[in-house]
Amino acid sequence: MSKGKAEVAMVGTGPIGGTCVNVGCVPSKYLLEASHRYYYPQHKLFRGVGVARPELNFPELMDGVADLVSELRTEKYSKVLSYYPNITVLEGKAQFDSSSAVTISNGEVEQLSAKNVLIAVGSRPSAPPIEGLADTEYITSDTVWNMKEKPGSMAVIGGGAIGLELGQAFSHLGVDVHLVEAMPSILPTAEPEVSSALMGRLESQGVKFYVKARISSVSRARGAKVLDVVTPQGKTRLEVDEILVATGRRPNTDELELGKAGINTDRKGFIVVDSGMRTTGRSVYAAGDCVSKRLMLETLAAREGVVAAANILGGQERVDYTSAPWAVFTNPQVASVGMTEEEVMAKTNACSCRIVGLDKVAKAQILGEDEGLVKLVLDPHTGKVVGAHALSPNATEYIVEAALAIKHGSTYKEIVETTHVFPTLSEALKLAAQAFVRSVDRMSCCVE
Repeated sequence: MSKGKAEVAMVGTGPIGGTCVNVGCVPSKYLLEASHRYYYPQHKLFRGVGVARPELNFPELMDGVADLVSELRTEKYSKVLSYYPNITVLEGKAQFDSSSAVTISNGEVEQLSAKNVLIAVGSRPSAPPIEGLADTEYITSDTVWNMKEKPGSMAVIGGGAIGLELGQAFSHLGVDVHLVEAMPSILPTAEPEVSSALMGRLESQGVKFYVKARISSVSRARGAKVLDVVTPQGKTRLEVDEILVATGRRPNTDELELGKAGINTDRKGFIVVDSGMRTTGRSVYAAGDCVSKRLMLETLAAREGVVAAANILGGQERVDYTSAPWAVFTNPQVASVGMTEEEVMAKTNACSCRIVGLDKVAKAQILGEDEGLVKLVLDPHTGKVVGAHALSPNATEYIVEAALAIKHGSTYKEIVETTHVFPTLSEALKLAAQAFVRSVDRMSCCVE
């Protein structure tokens, strides 16, 4: 310790900032927003307003992505570190010698001892063991940002958040997108109403889906990449210019020698922690995407890091996963927090749920974006909000209202009694709460 501050050695390799700023949230949302600006002006939305034909310079667009990433990496990471003289950054890979000592390899070998250790090594894309896939070559959410030419067609393997976001972005940019998902629906962890409605919207925009499908092999033919796909309707062959693999992530824990520190992992290699982010290794903590948990989120990783740091310094902090929202930044957006109807049913053998379509929300009709829904899930015994799920433009901007309701044990009545701004999309949450009392079809605007 020095002047009341912990001396910190930060060990890592590659660009500072991790997944989010370099290859995750920042570049993917930039690409999505740019694709929307290109796609929607070409499609008539309001009567009396014609369409436009924006120009697309794909290499310049990708340069814009890279420039923003570089700027935010400098402003939010490199400069921020410069304000903390008690932090030393060491380039290299670390391996545990014990729970309090590591060896750092960076061309040379250096040993480091510490009273406490925090593991935050993150994760990387994982590819399924499909015959011929590795030989055919593919891109992932890490490497897609190196593209300089727009492909004419693309197969996306995986119907989770990453596959859907990048799939819609490339579809909006004029790429013929085919998305293959092994589960019966896209976003299998989402409410079925949300998954189904989102798939319908993306299909109407040109994305072709193959659900409950298996890829038997991948190969090359006539300059194209060929996927042999087995679906419930039979076999089909896709010939595309590029393949994007978005089938999940694996933790960067395989070279850490965790066993030497007594650290347990789950069967996939993710580190097992308690709610205070303590591992099974003495004085070793872990946070972020290398941890065994349900949600991989940048904001959640940040909270886990804060909790771990506080507890290292003697605190008794805990991570509240029940009120952590997650989102998919397609348009319309998916935003969700808390329990699903199925989870509440499994826990209580009963559930109280209401769904309000966006066609009942005045602001959605004003925007011409009324194909969506909001679903509110209550504890059937207390009336407390335990889950909220939305498919809506800007759903990510108002899902926090539901997260706060869950965190503080609010009931649906308290949402109803809170005055909302009209007209807004967030009013959909209030309408969903009011639907437990009366039919929204028999309500005028702004009824309390």
